[in-house]
Amino acid sequence: MLAPASAHVPHTIRPAASLFGLHQRPVRNWDRYCRWPGTGKKTILCTRGVLESSNGAPSGGLVKKRKIVEHIILLRAKPNISDAEEKDMLDYLYTSQYQMRGILAVSLGRIEDPNSENFTHAVFMRFQQKEDIAKFQSSAYYSKILDERVKPVSYGSSVSVDFESEVEDDIIPLFRRGEDFNYGVEFMLLISFLETASQEARDDASSSLQRLISQCSSFIVQATSGCCLDPENVYNHGAVIRFPSFDDLKLFRESVEYKDMWASKLHPIVDKSLELHFTVDPVGNQLM
Repeated sequence: MLAPASAHVPHTIRPAASLFGLHQRPVRNWDRYCRWPGTGKKTILCTRGVLESSNGAPSGGLVKKRKIVEHIILLRAKPNISDAEEKDMLDYLYTSQYQMRGILAVSLGRIEDPNSENFTHAVFMRFQQKEDIAKFQSSAYYSKILDERVKPVSYGSSVSVDFESEVEDDIIPLFRRGEDFNYGVEFMLLISFLETASQEARDDASSSLQRLISQCSSFIVQATSGCCLDPENVYNHGAVIRFPSFDDLKLFRESVEYKDMWASKLHPIVDKSLELHFTVDPVGNQLM
C-alpha cells in the first residue's frame, strides 16, 4: 500500500495578491532557446535527453511508471469574494488530502488570466485510481466543504475533468513532493475535439503534444496528459504541466514548436480549448 502524503506540511493560501506571481523565480539556462534570425520567434533548444527530468526520475535507461488519475476542478468565484473567504475556501480544499485516503497530491490557486468560461480558480488533485475519485466526491467530508466553503462564495456549476496518465514510480514525482513542487506555475490545457475528427488525427495530435513535452523536459518539472475518462464530458483530452516559473511557461507557449503544433495538429480538429495557469505558493503549516 502506498504511504499517504505527509500531513505535516499542508498548504497555506496567501492573500489574493500573492497568487499573482510574487513567488516566481527567474528563468535559468538561457541557452534553452534562441530566436530565428530576422523573425523574433523563439525556438526551443533542449539541453537534456528525453528521459532526463528534474522530478526524481533516473537520468537514463528505462523508467518504471505507475498509473495515476488526474482530477481537475474549475470554479467561478463571486466578484465580491474577500481575501479571507478565498483563503478559507482554498485551504479547506487543499487540506482535504490529509483527511481522506486515495489523494496523492493537490495543487490549486487563482487563475491568472481571463478565460472564455470565466473560471477564476483551479484545483488539481491526483488519485491512485478512478474509483478513489468517486469515493471522494460522494464523501460527507467533501460535501461539507462544498456546502460551507465553496458554494457560498461561487456561482454557476463547477466543471471537473478526469484523465488517466503515468508518472515515474518514485515518491517524489508520484506525490509531487520536494523543492521543485513547492513553487512554480501549474498550466492546464483542456481540449474538445470536433465530432468529425478521426481517431487517427486525435492520436496524432496527442502524440505531438507528448513529443513536445519530451523535447522541453529541461524546463518542465512534470507533465501528465490523457484522454478524459467521461465520454460525456465537454472536454476530450487534458494535460497538466508544472513549470518552475512563469518565464518557463511563457517560453513554452511562445515557442515556434508549440505554435506549429497548434497550427498543424490541433487547430484543424479542435472544437474548443481552454488554457489556464496559476502560481503555486510555498507550503505552510496550518491544518484545517
